[in-house]
Amino acid sequence: MTVVHGSMAGSFQDAVVLLVGPEAAALAERLRASGYAPINWTVGAESDLVNGSDPAPVAAILASDQGSRVLELRSRFEALPILIGVSDDSIAARESVLAFGADDFWFTFSAPSDLLQRLRLHLSIQSRSALRPPLLQLADLSVDISSRQVRRGSRSLVLTAREYALLVLLLEERGRVVSRDRILRDVWKDDQGSSSNVIEVYVRYLRQKLEEGGEPRLIHTIRGRGYCLNDGFPSLRHM
Repeated sequence: MTVVHGSMAGSFQDAVVLLVGPEAAALAERLRASGYAPINWTVGAESDLVNGSDPAPVAAILASDQGSRVLELRSRFEALPILIGVSDDSIAARESVLAFGADDFWFTFSAPSDLLQRLRLHLSIQSRSALRPPLLQLADLSVDISSRQVRRGSRSLVLTAREYALLVLLLEERGRVVSRDRILRDVWKDDQGSSSNVIEVYVRYLRQKLEEGGEPRLIHTIRGRGYCLNDGFPSLRHM
C-alpha cells in the first residue's frame, strides 16, 4: 500500500495520503503521478471523505499553517505519520513541528522529490513494523505490534509514528545501549538530525508520555554512548 518508485514499485501503489491546507493540496497532481492516492482533507470529514470501504490513509501532509490540525488527525487516525511544511531550515522550525505533535517536516521551498523521499521513509518504517514479533514488553510497558497499541500499566499511550519507531527500536534492544548513530540509521534512515538535537527532543517527548502517570523511568541516557531501555538504571559492567 504505497508509492511507485524504483525497486519499491508496486509496494505502495495507490496509498491514500491526506492533504491539509492549500499549500499541501497543491501537491496533489505530483503525488498522484508518483502512485499515491491524494485526498484533500482541508475541511476535514466534509471533504473528499475516506469512507469505511476505502483504504485507511498512510500519511498526512499539512501546510505550514495547519499545525493545529494534528490533534484532530491523531484522534481519528492514531499513529498516522504526519508531516508539516516549514519555510526555513532551522532548528526552531523543526522543533515547532515536534511541538505540534507531528512526526516530520517537509520544506515548502524544495522540489517535491524531497517530500516523496520522506514519505517513502515513513512507509518503510510502517512496513518493517509489520514483520516484528506481535508483542514487545518490559516491566509494565507493552507494545502490540499488530494493533500499534502502546500501554504503560493500565494507561494507553498515543505516540507519533516517529516516537513509536524509536520506542520499538529501544524495546527490541532492551537492556542494551543503542547508539545515536544506530537511532539515526534505523529511525531516520540518514543523518539529517546529526546537526541538531532532534533525537534528544524525541527522547524527551517519549519520556514525558511514558512517565505521565508518575511511573519509574525506563529510557536511560548513557552519557557518550546513547540510550538504553531498562527496568532500572542498567549495570554498565554487563553492557
